[in-house]
Amino acid sequence: MLPLDRPLLDEITLAAAAGAFVALVVGVVANLRVGRLRKGLSHLDGPEGQETVLEALTRGHAETQALRAELARAKGELDIARSDLADALRHVAVVRYDAFGDMGGRMSFTAALLDDSGDGLVITSINGRTEARAYAKGVKQGTSEQSLSPEETEAIALALGRKVRA
Repeated sequence: MLPLDRPLLDEITLAAAAGAFVALVVGVVANLRVGRLRKGLSHLDGPEGQETVLEALTRGHAETQALRAELARAKGELDIARSDLADALRHVAVVRYDAFGDMGGRMSFTAALLDDSGDGLVITSINGRTEARAYAKGVKQGTSEQSLSPEETEAIALALGRKVRA
């Protein structure tokens, strides 16, 4: 066996003890940090108080699924509303004019009431000095089986957003 130098062994022992103490302090600090992190992540502020991360994720997933279902339902209702709206008489135009040269004030008019496909009716009221007459004609896809006056054709074109020849 080799003779041991006592002061050298004391220095090695002190260095080992110091290293162990530093390792212990680093371990305790790391353990405290991990504990705080776990505590911070273990409970979150939810809508009904404290909840765990797993509970928050489960709740979030359930809410997302509910929102997706509600969005699909709303999309279906919107499609139905669009379909119903296509049949509504929502394209309207009125053309006023003097049916007779001796009348002033453009008292006669033609009104076109059409849906998205150009179906509907055109109503004409011709006003004279002593009488007024009203006519209604059916319209399919922007045209009519009855002959149309220039004012009726203009009203249909305006209702459908077409350019009108001057």
